Amino acid sequence: FLAMVFFHWFQAFGSDFNAQIRPILSYHCFQCHGPDGNRRKADLRLDTKEGLFGILPSTTSEKLPTHAPVTPGSLEESLIWKRILSDDPEEQMPPPDANKALNPSQIESIKNWIESGAPYETHWAFIPPTLPKIPDFSQDPTWKSWTRNPLDAFVLRKMLDKHHLTSSLYEEWIQEALASPHYGERMVWPWLDAARYADSNGYQADRERTMWPWRDWAARAFNENLPFDQFTVWQIAGDLIPEDSFPEDNRSAKMFEAKLATGFLRNHMINGEGGRIAEENRVDYVLDMTETVGTVWMGLTVGCSRCHDHKFDPITQMDYYALSGFFNQTPVNGGGGDPQTAPILPFPSIDQNQKSVDLKSLIQQLELELDQYEASWSDLVAGLTELKSPPENIGKILEQPTERRNQNQLSELSEFFKESAPNYAKDLGNLASTKKELDNLNGSVPKVMVMGEQKDRRDTFVLNRGLYNQPGAKVTAATPGFLTKIEKQQDSQDIQDETESRNRLDLANWLVDRNNPLTARVVVNRFWQMFFGYGLCRTPEDFGSQGKPPTHPELLDWLSVEFQDRGWDVKWLVQTIVTSSTYRQSARISPEKLEKDPENLYLSRSPRYRLPSWMIRDQALAAAGILNPAVGGSPVFPYQPEGVWADATFGNKRYRESSGADLYRRSLYTFWRRIVGPTQFFDAAKRQVCEVKPTRTNSPLHALQTLNDPAYIEAARLMGESLNRTATDSVRLNELYKRLLTRDPKEQELEVLLKALERLRNSYSEETEAAKALVAVGASDPDPDWSAVESASWTALISMVLNLDETISKP
Repeated sequence: FLAMVFFHWFQAFGSDFNAQIRPILSYHCFQCHGPDGNRRKADLRLDTKEGLFGILPSTTSEKLPTHAPVTPGSLEESLIWKRILSDDPEEQMPPPDANKALNPSQIESIKNWIESGAPYETHWAFIPPTLPKIPDFSQDPTWKSWTRNPLDAFVLRKMLDKHHLTSSLYEEWIQEALASPHYGERMVWPWLDAARYADSNGYQADRERTMWPWRDWAARAFNENLPFDQFTVWQIAGDLIPEDSFPEDNRSAKMFEAKLATGFLRNHMINGEGGRIAEENRVDYVLDMTETVGTVWMGLTVGCSRCHDHKFDPITQMDYYALSGFFNQTPVNGGGGDPQTAPILPFPSIDQNQKSVDLKSLIQQLELELDQYEASWSDLVAGLTELKSPPENIGKILEQPTERRNQNQLSELSEFFKESAPNYAKDLGNLASTKKELDNLNGSVPKVMVMGEQKDRRDTFVLNRGLYNQPGAKVTAATPGFLTKIEKQQDSQDIQDETESRNRLDLANWLVDRNNPLTARVVVNRFWQMFFGYGLCRTPEDFGSQGKPPTHPELLDWLSVEFQDRGWDVKWLVQTIVTSSTYRQSARISPEKLEKDPENLYLSRSPRYRLPSWMIRDQALAAAGILNPAVGGSPVFPYQPEGVWADATFGNKRYRESSGADLYRRSLYTFWRRIVGPTQFFDAAKRQVCEVKPTRTNSPLHALQTLNDPAYIEAARLMGESLNRTATDSVRLNELYKRLLTRDPKEQELEVLLKALERLRNSYSEETEAAKALVAVGASDPDPDWSAVESASWTALISMVLNLDETISKP
């Protein structure tokens, strides 16, 4: 019995170590006494169990006896406790000049921890998740009906048992949304931020690139519910997957798709500035891939180890460069700024593909006719002599097979024979022009940068201070040593040195291996973030010691294990989240909830947060009935203030606005210039490096956009034109509110709106030119049957409603 009590007591306090003690040590101690061996002081390490509890070989002070940093159960024999309480600036920890003094609550936590036996746990994120027991509410009818799925049980237990909070409900249907072709467009946006997707290279030259077919593939993958493990493997190593791994019936198409997916890694910026050293560029690209994969799938700040051992997590500098070794084998040499640097994958449209087939068929036909014509000459050389002594490049051209003659050679032959053999010359000219047309077609086909491996393996080195020209120790491709061991997935019987042959496919398979403690948690956390505005772990970019521990660790583990058990099914995960009672609560907050849970850490209400700028724009276009539903394709150029590109590029780039329906495409398809992003997206990621944490803003840029951008003004005007003009103002305002807010206006709101409308009518009646100018905004023509004064009045009023906090926030 006592053993069982101790076991549960230890488990409880072990969890407290990760929740309370480790964050204190990480922030206040690890910088000087953590994983970074080069910067570690006094040979004291507090980030490992051995370092915390081991007896020190000596002490730097004669005033304090030699003790372990922590002696479980004894404050007197715990060195860190003596250092914390010391008044001597030479002995006190943290040192006064570090400006990281512990507050009384933290000191009390450390005291209680040591006195209770100092139970220790490995950092939570580095322990593989196991399926926890689902809390049981079967004996409580009230809460049994509230728990729609196991997710709710984990949330409810923390709400009730720990914080005595309650929840409220609302209904929402999702099946139609999951089946919509626009589901993938919604889901892919955060993935583009993480993948640093853009339509240009970046840096000053910022040349345009054609990576949009990869963008469309990623959106389509979400629509088709491609299992996330496959989604992962294809993007990291789709080009290395053995051919026989794909189904026979559509092997060619799937191999093409898997190779296209590797465009993920090539989304990095490309530096083509004059004087830039090619090898320096190449190393930058490799390290960008390394850090992006580290963030997206591992949730670790691996970039901190580029120049030295990580100060807070057990990632050494050697680990960092060993991880980079997986990406160090591409044939890219870093030279130039070509936005279609090989390896590339042509991505013709259906029409382009058919045109190519037709032209190739015509070329074969013309070449066959020419072969037959030339073969009919009994003595070609004699025939040429009779005509006129031909130039020597003519004879050499005729000696070549027809299919090997280029356009210039064909044109030269055509010119030579135009009088003596006009029909032959005409056929030569037709063949030359057809080949030119095919070349032009091939030149216009989008080419996506993808991954490939060079034949000869490139050595990888630790780089001193991260500098490309200061190589140190040689390393082989490997994953961080403190995590699960990577295994060679392919048959390795004929491999002399398995470590030398590890490639991106091994890395990809390791990332989605069941024994990897990070990937499923990191991914599930980001999907949770999509719907709640923040993850269960509120630092999605950092699952390490400096990151915040999850508010609901058992729920995160349950979702992670279930996600894997269900075949990495993203739509299952989405449906589980949004059909839960937890998600379907009201966002209303009571004084009690505000006091007990001000940040909604315990999910006692629905999250309420500002919509991202791209969603606000799409919402306005949709409400106005002008959102173009077309899916996929090359980027478009919606409204943008004049001169933005020119100013950022010293006049080298000029913005050419789209026309017609392209002006109203979803924000997803807006051309993304990397050095100056789309102006309407005031809170978006920069798309220069990987970003996985959304930015929310209330800056003046927000209001400048939503009150003044032509897209919003035009949407407001068109919304006004679409309202029932035969109805009263009150009825029309009810219709407007239902469209934008899915509710009727309250009596007080209606009164305010009607008064505002009357003021606007009076104002525009006196300023008719201003009214005409307002309704002229946008590419669409104003309704000629509606007066400028009336149209402007409703446009201004609807613009106000479009800018209500309720309109632009998730309720």
